Amino acid sequence: MSQNEREAMEFDVVIIGAGPSGLSAACRLMQQAQTAGSELTVCVIEKGSEVGAHILSGAILETRALDELFPDWAERGAPMGTPVVEDKVLFLPNQQRALQFPDWMIPKTLHNQGNHIISLGNLCRWLAEQAEALGVEIFPGFAASEVLYHEDGSVKGVATGDMGVGRDGEANDSYMQGIELHARYTLFAEGCRGHLGKTLYQRFDLDRDADSQHYGLGIKELWDIEPARHQPGLVVHGTGWPLSDGTSGGFFLYHGDNHQVVVGLIVDLNYSNPHVSPFDEFQRLKHHPSLSQYLEGGKRVSYGARAISKGGFNALPKMTFPGGLLIGCNAGTLNFAKIKGTHTAMKSGLLAADVVFEALQQGDTGGKELHEYTERFKSSWLHEELYASRNFGPALHKLGPVLGGAFNFIDQNIFGGKLPVRLRDNTPDHAQMKRAAECKAIDYPKPDGVLSFDKTSSVYLSNTQHVDDQPCHLKLEDPAIPLTFNLPEYMEPAQRYCPAGVYEIVQESAGERFQINAQNCLHCKTCDIKDPAQNIRWAVPEGGGGPSYPNM
Repeated sequence: MSQNEREAMEFDVVIIGAGPSGLSAACRLMQQAQTAGSELTVCVIEKGSEVGAHILSGAILETRALDELFPDWAERGAPMGTPVVEDKVLFLPNQQRALQFPDWMIPKTLHNQGNHIISLGNLCRWLAEQAEALGVEIFPGFAASEVLYHEDGSVKGVATGDMGVGRDGEANDSYMQGIELHARYTLFAEGCRGHLGKTLYQRFDLDRDADSQHYGLGIKELWDIEPARHQPGLVVHGTGWPLSDGTSGGFFLYHGDNHQVVVGLIVDLNYSNPHVSPFDEFQRLKHHPSLSQYLEGGKRVSYGARAISKGGFNALPKMTFPGGLLIGCNAGTLNFAKIKGTHTAMKSGLLAADVVFEALQQGDTGGKELHEYTERFKSSWLHEELYASRNFGPALHKLGPVLGGAFNFIDQNIFGGKLPVRLRDNTPDHAQMKRAAECKAIDYPKPDGVLSFDKTSSVYLSNTQHVDDQPCHLKLEDPAIPLTFNLPEYMEPAQRYCPAGVYEIVQESAGERFQINAQNCLHCKTCDIKDPAQNIRWAVPEGGGGPSYPNM
């Protein structure tokens, strides 16, 4: 069967991604339809094997958007985890000491009283249940592989990837052709660095007036700890050791329920030293007494990693184009000043749903550019919040953690984010990397198997699986570049920035070979972001592949 004969399904609205923004949009659309007594067909497709399988976040939830979507979320049994009862913010000057900032010195954006320590994966599973009860069709295990367009250039919908295609590109016995999903409007809610979102940025020049987007790599573990060490509701944030020599970022440790803590490190992907391994920085971080005091005697039960968009307000693209909208982290709505993106992603989905539903109610047949979304966004608390935090990331990047932190304290606590300046940071993260010969090599300690671990055992805990016999979803624009350019110039940093051991330089009798272990891929998108030659393009593998995160 040729691609021109693919089966097609028609909907009013198709949403790509069952994360907080996509599911919030789906629920609000159906709420609006029920209130108006209208018929509406809404479909959500999700590349993970189930809703929540690919969801990874800290996560501390500010309920502002959830309150708007389901004011009775408590009665509905939303999995809200543990209320925050105490905040600590630490600076680690070395591997033994810790300095705790007094409460009055902490930027207001990092105060978490009234928020909840949750599993975002479980919240998305719950949101999916609410959406299905409202009549939304959700299809997990189907990866949207391409955007479809009308002859006039407007978005028509998406096509899912073929399944049962061998590594050689030929169909095998389990072959199932992808289907086309047509919609009057399509909402792209793929999360950070969505691969379809990238094509939309390019086709419609969506980031023409935006600063360069910036990213961090978040690495997270879930631990069962001894009851005596557990302090439900304690939230710890910090920065400093082991990051050094221009590598910035911060760590987190949250005490949730059931004697569990989540611990993680976010490494800003604008680091310059190609010898840096974010995974190994995280492993040695856990040996600091500020963290080990909680983890010792415990058991690591899950592991995962995901890139986050942290450019904030200055890097927001144009979110509208004919036939569709970008929402959530696909557009970069995370508020890095709060280290939170769930409530902002959800709000962007609610705004999108309201605008799309109103257009459809007025007889819109689809394909138009919904400029009204831009106006709604500008008049919303989402815009107000992101604008107030516009300088937070650039201040840290340009001024460093001490001066940048002082600037952010003044801006956030004294001026409420209204200082009449706008700091800019327009150098892409991949362009920050220096040649290996200019930088100091890093000798990371061997993991002890108690607090620190290797990549292989970590990937095992992520429950990552891919069909072995399928085309590699990590595409090299030029297969020669890893060995002819990245290796001599940068010691091929993909070996280190990937948190799952996907990329290796293998020594063979005939010489060196660049190996891609695509079956290990956590779908974090770091390679697509950080490769200094911008030679790696992340594409979707066969639907259902990738990690299967429990409670992450």
